[in-house]
Amino acid sequence: MSGAVDIGYGQLALALGFVVLAGGASLWLKLGLGRDLIVGTLRTVAQLALMGYVLLYIFAINQAWLVLLLFAGMIFFAARIVAGRVKGKGVPVFWPVFLSMLLSYMVVSFLVTGVVVQAQPWWDARYFLPLGGMVVGNSMNAMALSLERLFGEMTNRRDQVELLLSLGADPREATTAINADAIRAGMIPSINSMMGVGLVFIPGMMTGQILAGADPLLAIKYQIVVMLMLVGSTTLGSVVAVSLARRRLFTPAQQLRPGVSGTR
Repeated sequence: MSGAVDIGYGQLALALGFVVLAGGASLWLKLGLGRDLIVGTLRTVAQLALMGYVLLYIFAINQAWLVLLLFAGMIFFAARIVAGRVKGKGVPVFWPVFLSMLLSYMVVSFLVTGVVVQAQPWWDARYFLPLGGMVVGNSMNAMALSLERLFGEMTNRRDQVELLLSLGADPREATTAINADAIRAGMIPSINSMMGVGLVFIPGMMTGQILAGADPLLAIKYQIVVMLMLVGSTTLGSVVAVSLARRRLFTPAQQLRPGVSGTR
């Protein structure tokens, strides 16, 4: 099988028609998304172009410290995006998110490249960065969902939590059900994807390899690994992030912090 068909700059310009279509719908329906579409398109082009040149440089050098530094940088910006999406009143969540991402994504990415795929060395940029990038990109949405559910449920069940605390429960006991709901919210999307993969859609990893001319059976093997690793990374990341963020909801005296999730 031959490699993927090259896409010229003129063809890339034609693809902007999809954004124009979305912008037209925004104007017609008065959605107010025009500015976001423009900024999103510019950032997509700029960020991907920059990443392309960075990867060319890193692939050529292929040094462990540089690969891991870039991966940590990807996690840092992912944590900023998640922290910006989560509206936890009075509770800064950047560091809990960043630390949970760094721990869980590094562990999962190492296990995938070093143990499952058995790349030599395990930090080989051509394996570690694409696979690790999939972990970061897909799992950060799960983490955002988990944290949003955590703060939302703390608002909705505030009185219940305060009652349990007044009866002698510690913060962990008072929020056990909320903790489970938050983690479940983060895990459901990856589980749903497992239900539909191969029947409803052909995922990105498999599509990319097939377009590049890889054997479809080899592409399927890689995609199975990707789907399974995403379940692990979303689970581990959500559990750690929710646990760290939940602790910040309470004072050392085991009381809800003033202003947190609508508390007095």
